[in-house]
Amino acid sequence: MHSHKAMAKLNFLLASLLAGNIHSFAPVNSRARYRSPNLKSTLEEEVDCIVIGSGIGGLSCASLLAATVVEIKRTGRKVKVLEKHYEIGGCAHEFYMDMDGKTVPSSSIKEKRDDLFHFEAGPSLYSGLSDERSPNPLKHIYQMIEEEPEWITYYQWGAFLPEAPEGYQMSIGAENFVKILETYGGPDAVKDWEMLAEKLRPMAGGVKGIPHAAIRSDWGIFLTLIAKYPGDFLNVLKFASAFSKPFNLDELGVKNDFLRNYLDMLAFLLQGLPADETLSVVMAYMVEDFFKENAVMDFPKGGSGELMAALARGVTKRPGCSVEISTAVDEVLVENGRAIGVKLAKSGRIIKAKEAIISNADLYNTYKFVPKGVHEMFDEERDKFLGATAKPSDGSVPYCKSFMHLHLGVKAELIPEDAPPQWTVVQDWSKGIDAVGNVVVVSVGSKLDPSLAPPGYHVIHAYTAGNEPFEDWEQFEHLLDDAAAREKNEAYQAFKDARAQPIWDAIQKRAPAVVKGACTVEKVATPLTHARFLSRHRGNYGLAIAPGNQYGWKFPEVTTPIDGYYRCGDSTTSGIGVPAVASSGAVCANAIMSVWEQLKLNSKIRMP
Repeated sequence: MHSHKAMAKLNFLLASLLAGNIHSFAPVNSRARYRSPNLKSTLEEEVDCIVIGSGIGGLSCASLLAATVVEIKRTGRKVKVLEKHYEIGGCAHEFYMDMDGKTVPSSSIKEKRDDLFHFEAGPSLYSGLSDERSPNPLKHIYQMIEEEPEWITYYQWGAFLPEAPEGYQMSIGAENFVKILETYGGPDAVKDWEMLAEKLRPMAGGVKGIPHAAIRSDWGIFLTLIAKYPGDFLNVLKFASAFSKPFNLDELGVKNDFLRNYLDMLAFLLQGLPADETLSVVMAYMVEDFFKENAVMDFPKGGSGELMAALARGVTKRPGCSVEISTAVDEVLVENGRAIGVKLAKSGRIIKAKEAIISNADLYNTYKFVPKGVHEMFDEERDKFLGATAKPSDGSVPYCKSFMHLHLGVKAELIPEDAPPQWTVVQDWSKGIDAVGNVVVVSVGSKLDPSLAPPGYHVIHAYTAGNEPFEDWEQFEHLLDDAAAREKNEAYQAFKDARAQPIWDAIQKRAPAVVKGACTVEKVATPLTHARFLSRHRGNYGLAIAPGNQYGWKFPEVTTPIDGYYRCGDSTTSGIGVPAVASSGAVCANAIMSVWEQLKLNSKIRMP
C-alpha cells in the first residue's frame, strides 16, 4: 500500500511538471456485468491494438506502438487506426476545395494539383519543431518514429491590441518583446517582465530537461526517467510545489496591466484558458519558448496536413499496420471486464484487439462507445464526468468553448505584400479574454508556402480563439445533421453571419480589400460544424479544467476502469494544444508497451 502511494505521488509530481494534469496511469481493477451481445457476430479481423480516431494524440500513440514489438511473440505490433472522417487529423486535419468551392477529398487526388485551396481546420501556430534539440513532445514523436514534415521558419507576427489599434508587426523573440512592452506598457511593464522571467527561468530549465515520453505508470519510471535524467529530476523536486500551482500573477508580483493582459492572451491562444487558470510550469514553458533569443515560429511545408501525414506514415510503413478513413466505430466490445474489440457502425464488421483499444475521441464519445450497464466502474466514472445530461449546466465536467471559422480563397492582390503570415486581434481586454468574438487569429498559410493556394491566390484561415459558447447555438441543434434545413433557416444564417462578423473585421485590419463577396471561396464554420464533422460533443475543444479548481475536477487518466481500454487526446492528461495532445499519445503508448521498448524509442529523442 505504501509503495503504491509513493508511486502515485511520484507520478503526480512528474506530471505536474511535464503535462500539468497527468495523475496516475496504473490500470484499475475492473468489474464487468455481462458480455457484449455483439460478440456473437462474425469475426473478420484481429490485430494487436486498435486506435479510434486519428487526431495528433491518436496517431502519436499509434505510430509509437507500431514501432515496437509484442514482447511475447517478438514480432511487430499490428496497429489499426479507425477514422470516422474522410480526412485524417481530427481537429488538426486539412481539407481541400477547388476554385468553385467544392470539397475534394484527399483520397481522390491521384496527382499533384495546383488548382486547390488547402485549408487548415484547426491549429496554425507552431513552435519548437524545427529545432533538432527541442522540449516539444511532438518533435520527440517524430524523432522516435523517424518521420517528420519539412519545416518552414518565420519570424514576423502581427497584432492589433486595444493599446495598439493601428497594429504592429515585429519579429518574435526576447529583444522585440521588450520593445513591445516599452511602447505599449511603459517602463513598469519591462520591469515586471524582467522580474517574472527571472522567476520562471529555473522552472523552464526543469521543463526543458525531461521529455514527456519518459513518463510511465510503474516502477520502470526509475529507468526511463529518474536514472536517465537525474539532475533534471532533482530540479523537479526542487520546484515541485510551484510546478503544480496556477499561474498567479499577483503572487508573482506582476502589476502592469498590459503585461498581465498579454500573458492572458498568450495562455489563451496556446492552451485554451486564461493565465490564472493555467499551470505555472506550462506558462514557464510557453514564455521561455516564445520569447527566447533567436526564437522562430514553425510551419509545415505542405500545410498542417503534413503534420498528420508524417504521423500516419509512422503507422502505415510498418508491416500489418494501417489507417482506415471513413470508418466509424459503433461500439467497443467488452468481455469479462476487458475491451476485446470494436464493432463498426455501417457494416457491423467486428475487429478484435489482442492487447489494447485506444480512444482518441473526446470524453463524451469515449464513454458512448461502451453501452451503459456493461461495466459498473466505467459507468460510475461516466456519471462522475458527464452527469445526467453531459451538459455543464447539469453538473458535467466543464468544456472549453467552441470556435467560429472563416475559410477563404482570395486573389493574392487583395492581401498586401508586406502583411505577415499571421496576426491576432483583441478588441477589448475588459470584456475578458474569452468573451464572444473578442480574440481572433488570422493565418495566411500561402504567405509561407505558396503551394497551399492556386497560382495568383491566397488561402486564409481565420477563427475566434475558443470563445464561442455552445449554449448560444443550442437553439439550432436540431439542424445539426440537415444541411438543406440549415441553408434554408433564416434565423440560423443570420446568427451565423453575425457571429462571423468579428472575424471579417479582424481580417480587414490588415487586408481591408478582403470583404464579403470579393472572395473566390468563402466558407463559414460554426460550433455545429465542429460537433458534426469532428464528432465533438457540443463542439468542444477539450476540457476546461483549471488547476486547483473549486470543484475538484481533474483530467481523466489515460487508462480507464475497463482493462485494455485506453484514451488519449485533449480530454485527458495534459489538456488541449499541440504539445499537450502529442504528450498524451506518448504517455498512453507507454502504458501499453514495456520499459525496454520505451527505452529503445526514447533513445532517439534529442533534448536541448
